[in-house]
Amino acid sequence: MALALGRSVQRVSVQDNHLRLGQCEIKKGRFRPVKDAVEVEILILLGGLAAESRHIGHFDSMGAAQDLREVRSLTRSRAGSQRQVERLERRMLDKADYILDQPGVWLAAERIAAELLRQKTMSGRAARHLFDQAAAEAQDKDCT
Repeated sequence: MALALGRSVQRVSVQDNHLRLGQCEIKKGRFRPVKDAVEVEILILLGGLAAESRHIGHFDSMGAAQDLREVRSLTRSRAGSQRQVERLERRMLDKADYILDQPGVWLAAERIAAELLRQKTMSGRAARHLFDQAAAEAQDKDCT
């Protein structure tokens, strides 16, 4: 999700710890300016959850607990009532799903996931390469 949103990635891993099943480390200070940094942060946090839900039909709330807590904290800073918080979270999850539907994004997610299952950790540069490769293939496919 971070790559689809234009963020630079330092490293991606699926080595779980007590907080997360996997992690995407964002490079500090190396990204293009965004219109809404909080929204981008929420979408990145929801990216793994949306991908897992798309892949297996549901998500593991225990594995995503830390991300969901961070999302809740960010949405509370934006919304006034609990109902507004829940609506904003649903809208952001729908937007994350929409981004995954963009040409090449899901293909890139599948390729990155496959590589992570083999190696457990990959550099941001390798993830970017797989992302760009999938995007180019999707563009070529659209042109034919």
